[in-house]
Amino acid sequence: MPTRAVISLTTGLEDPEKVTVAFLVAVGAAEQHRPTLMFLTKEAVRLALDGFAQATACEGCPPLADLVKRYEAAGGRFLVCPICFTARHLTDEGMVANASLGGTVPMWEWIGDEPVTTFSY
Repeated sequence: MPTRAVISLTTGLEDPEKVTVAFLVAVGAAEQHRPTLMFLTKEAVRLALDGFAQATACEGCPPLADLVKRYEAAGGRFLVCPICFTARHLTDEGMVANASLGGTVPMWEWIGDEPVTTFSY
């Protein structure tokens, strides 16, 4: 089984280039059939809302909406910090299908005891 990948993302659309790079890494892992989890905190929690990820970071960059679709199609999952999500008065009714609320304990449970590759943005 391929090594799991966890991408921690704290940035939202205030820095679309950073978000795009994080998604490129996540999509690359998921499309290589690695179990892949993006842990969204701070402003990044909004990216788990259906239709929110609408940006093109730079000339030549893929649209973020396309990366989100590819990530879901490849089996990638989002784990969304419930503290950050609630602090922004968001509701989970509008979350994308491959997202769930969960903090560090569910993240560590998902990682388990096997080696994992991590990235942080």
